[in-house]
Amino acid sequence: MGFRSRRRPTHFKEDTRMKDRGFSLLELLIVVAIILIIATIAIPSLLRSRQSAQESAAVAQVRTVNTAEITYLSSNQGSYGGIAELITQGLLDTRFSGSVSGYNFTVTASGSDYTASATPTSTNAGRFGYWSVPDAVIRYASAASGTCAPCFPTGLSGAPVQ
Repeated sequence: MGFRSRRRPTHFKEDTRMKDRGFSLLELLIVVAIILIIATIAIPSLLRSRQSAQESAAVAQVRTVNTAEITYLSSNQGSYGGIAELITQGLLDTRFSGSVSGYNFTVTASGSDYTASATPTSTNAGRFGYWSVPDAVIRYASAASGTCAPCFPTGLSGAPVQ
């Protein structure tokens, strides 16, 4: 039997040194690049989804205003009311005095007629504006505003929302 050296092989020492050093700069840069690529793909989709959800909420809120107007009409001698009157009567909650889901709501009432409209608070909140009159059909806005230009899909100015 021969004499065995107690020295470790040299390749073992190199492995230990690499383990102690951590990640190299190149490895970290690759990970950061991968994260940025994923974020570049995901964030616009998330923003579009949020915008679509706010648009759907705006259409639903205009329906709510239409329902409140019908109720107000039956209890106020055949005349419609504005947002303040609908809130006072308890037909709308106080959120409607400000922005709701990225949209500002206004009601212009004049006796037996009214126009309820929803306008996005910013270009990121929604692409389209909406309005409705006593026929309760919700339509795309027919004119541009400062927060959406145009406020309707191409060729659908004033068309009913499907």
